[in-house]
Amino acid sequence: MLQSGAIAGTLLGMGDLGLLSQLRPVSAEEARLDPNVVRLDSSIEPLVRLIEQTPRAQLMEVVAERIKKGTSYREVLAALLLVGVKNVEPRPSVGHKFHAVLVVNSAHLASISSPDEHRWLPIFWALDHYKSAAQRDVEERGDWTMSALDDSKILPHAKARAQFIEAMETWDEEKADVAAASLARTGGANEIYRLLFKYGSRDYRSIGHKAIYVANSYRTLGCIGWQHAEPVLRSLTYALLMHEGSNPAKRDDEADRPFRRNEEIAAKLRDDWTTGKLDPGATLAMIETLRSGSNDDACDQAVQLINGGAHPQAIWDAIHVVAGEMVMQQPAIVPLHSVTTTNALRYAYETCGDDQTRRLLLLQNAAFLPMFRGGMNGRGNVKQTLATNLEATKPEGDATQAVEDIFAQLGSDPTSAARLTLGYLQDEENHAAKAKQLIDAARVLIFRKGTNAHDYKFSSAILEDYYHVSPQWRNTYLASNIFLLRDSQRADNQLVSRIEAALA
Repeated sequence: MLQSGAIAGTLLGMGDLGLLSQLRPVSAEEARLDPNVVRLDSSIEPLVRLIEQTPRAQLMEVVAERIKKGTSYREVLAALLLVGVKNVEPRPSVGHKFHAVLVVNSAHLASISSPDEHRWLPIFWALDHYKSAAQRDVEERGDWTMSALDDSKILPHAKARAQFIEAMETWDEEKADVAAASLARTGGANEIYRLLFKYGSRDYRSIGHKAIYVANSYRTLGCIGWQHAEPVLRSLTYALLMHEGSNPAKRDDEADRPFRRNEEIAAKLRDDWTTGKLDPGATLAMIETLRSGSNDDACDQAVQLINGGAHPQAIWDAIHVVAGEMVMQQPAIVPLHSVTTTNALRYAYETCGDDQTRRLLLLQNAAFLPMFRGGMNGRGNVKQTLATNLEATKPEGDATQAVEDIFAQLGSDPTSAARLTLGYLQDEENHAAKAKQLIDAARVLIFRKGTNAHDYKFSSAILEDYYHVSPQWRNTYLASNIFLLRDSQRADNQLVSRIEAALA
């Protein structure tokens, strides 16, 4: 992956990742299906059951044997998503144990961006993570499993769409479940996800995980095939309707206010709002508002700047920069989600074909950042550092040595690592190749050193969004986010040791 022998030896020394294993046959009794449990596509059901029934200590070896006998990457990815959707409840929060589902697309992104010798590692890590989450679901929720749906309730397309919208607006879980299943059978992905992109951004509950689930499920279904959509859409709808207390449609909750207001002010954007000038001054003005203003202030500023001639990219640049700045100020769970939520909303914005929804996605992201900042302040210890004031330090040696030094210092002195990163990226000579070298090294360190779903979600988000940020701001963006990447000095995770033991 990297040209340097030193980097390849130090950061990429993973060896051959082929796995040795034995496969236990599945009995006829085990193959019987419970009629009260959701049915999956017949092509993938056996592999899902294999993952469900194989003990965690044996799962990687058993799945590896299937792969060697011809099971494809796409089949494993599909089974990985569906086994989580079927067996892990996205309640009481669309997070925590449900990261077994949320992380699937992040693992997939890491996998497809890697060379062949590393490609299976993120997927096997996610398989192991699923088994941990499934056990937590048993302990916390009494072994929740998605129920079967009565086929007689399936609605024709037009009625299903109308019922889905009505049910989502009134927070009616039963009607929404039937409508979602009906749309999966009678509608197309783009039409359905236009609605889901909107409802995924509707409220701030679960600190952005609703939007993340919408984007990640859409992306993964695009790889594994729409034939697997029904259980995913049912799980997703159930997650989007998660709330606490009485019906949100009948009360004025803080989590819902930005969306209700943004539905009104989105109409104030000029008709040609997707055109305009990529103005650094507009980005700086937006950055200042996101740093100190309320969510209303942020949305008003975005509308004012766009109507004044700024391109929406100038607003997105500010959102990305400030999300990364929050990571610098408090390298912890709340600002991490400001980054991953922004990644999801930005993807939805780039993907959705509905103009009104795209307006809302931009404004909702602007509204969420001050809310994330409020969550940071509630935890305390927020540093007053600013990403735009980060001073670059020119690294010593060639690019190989610079990358080594950055990740060696990251664990003990992340601020110095951030300054080195900025200095490294500011060198215009062979900039694209150098950026890729840094990104590849960061990704491999996640493979080797990562220990939780957030490692994969966060790294996949920032390494993707680096290229979504305008060149003037992207180096600052990546340098500020390096605080939550993995350093080269920490021990390899247990998964790596297990692979090496299996190979031995």
